Amino acid sequence: MPRSRPGQIRAGAPGGHRTTGARPVIDGLSSRALSEITRLEHTRNYLQPGDVSAAVRLWKDYVQQPERDLWHDYEWGNVHWHCCGNPLEARALLDTVMQAVSPRSARELRRIVSRSDTVWNRPSPPHRADGR
Repeated sequence: MPRSRPGQIRAGAPGGHRTTGARPVIDGLSSRALSEITRLEHTRNYLQPGDVSAAVRLWKDYVQQPERDLWHDYEWGNVHWHCCGNPLEARALLDTVMQAVSPRSARELRRIVSRSDTVWNRPSPPHRADGR
């Protein structure tokens, strides 16, 4: 992973530095929804171009991790979040974006995010008394 200077966020993380010509790439969204997200990223001071697609990717990748890693993050935090982005903050950003876009685009984005939410909310298997 490329190293960043102190205080600088890596380019793939929400809030990281991006070029002004970046277009969101989110599989499953219509061109209309992508255009709306692009407009939002250019008009809101809390967003930069590419933040929404990075948040979708970060949340999706995070929920796919093994349960023991998720539990460790829950208990002690993750020291890598400062450079790579906090997936919980990314998920909160997605909620904010879904409130800011049109109902139609919000439905499309919600459908994509809900796939990862389903994985996140899946109940864990019961633990056996013998430790297996």
